[in-house]
Amino acid sequence: MERSNQFVGQSLAFLDSVERASRAAPLNRPVLVIGERGTGKELIAERLHHLSGRWAGPLVTMNCAALPETLIEAELFGHEAGSFTGAAKTRHGRFEEADGGTLFLDELATLSSPAQDRLLRAVEYGEVTRIGASKPIRVDVRIVAATNEHLPRMVDEGLFRADLLDRLSFEVVTLPPLRVRHGDIPLLADHFARRMAAELEWPQWPGFSTRALAALEAYGWPGNVRELRNVVERAVYRSEDPEREVDALQFDPFHSPWAPADSASAAPQDDPEPREPRAVVEAAIAAVPTVAATDDLRSAVNAYEKALLAEALGRHRFNQRATATALGLSYDQLRHAMKRHKLQESATA
Repeated sequence: MERSNQFVGQSLAFLDSVERASRAAPLNRPVLVIGERGTGKELIAERLHHLSGRWAGPLVTMNCAALPETLIEAELFGHEAGSFTGAAKTRHGRFEEADGGTLFLDELATLSSPAQDRLLRAVEYGEVTRIGASKPIRVDVRIVAATNEHLPRMVDEGLFRADLLDRLSFEVVTLPPLRVRHGDIPLLADHFARRMAAELEWPQWPGFSTRALAALEAYGWPGNVRELRNVVERAVYRSEDPEREVDALQFDPFHSPWAPADSASAAPQDDPEPREPRAVVEAAIAAVPTVAATDDLRSAVNAYEKALLAEALGRHRFNQRATATALGLSYDQLRHAMKRHKLQESATA
């Protein structure tokens, strides 16, 4: 199935990022896209291209981390025949391929120092020189670059050129992680589930159970939207009855009692002797506001959920597996909920 380049979301954090990219799109200036893995950096790059005056030109993508350091410069700038061993014929680089359009450099922070030097010249003067050539070639390319690294810190550590960062950071679009996109998780889950149900030719999409939706919202999503899509599509295709609400979710596809020894050794083990409850649990329970004491629904719900977790942990003497079973959660779901509410310090791993 072809990928749908749709932006799905309604949270203010998400809409603000998309709006910023949309406003920068018509300008012939470089843009940096910052975000964790799976947040949609390539989709933002495509939006910047298609909403610009270069929309009819090429959009060329290069993952800087996918190539060995010795080949990155040849890929970016091309080479002349015989310029190095294996260079049997002249090859155009990505800059030349993107002439008149947009060049998207993913994983920018992995560029080597020599490649950064040559990239700086290309951005500054609009010229590239193939490896082995003596004359530069003029190119008209807009640069969009993405990374999940903190580039100013890399500059301070001497790992990234400050002048290159200055030239690439005309606009910086920072994408929010899924865990802070309030209200977007059920929206995205329903979107991906409906697409999967259509691919499976189900007569209709029956929806998720209340328990499954609660588990989706409680999970931390370290892989963000990409991970959510995998979890949802996996749950839909594994469902045996297209008429019944989807209830079973598997967040870790590698979890198995028959996993190889090296993987199994890294899996969570049964809890050792649990420690006694600490003051943080009592504080969590005491912090639950009464109905009359709050008009902030989200804060009240979060406080109540934290108190439920703390009470269940204390009741089961901080045995996390027993607590997860009692609450109808998987071990991983409980761990993520504990991390979100900062209850890890009160329990054994």
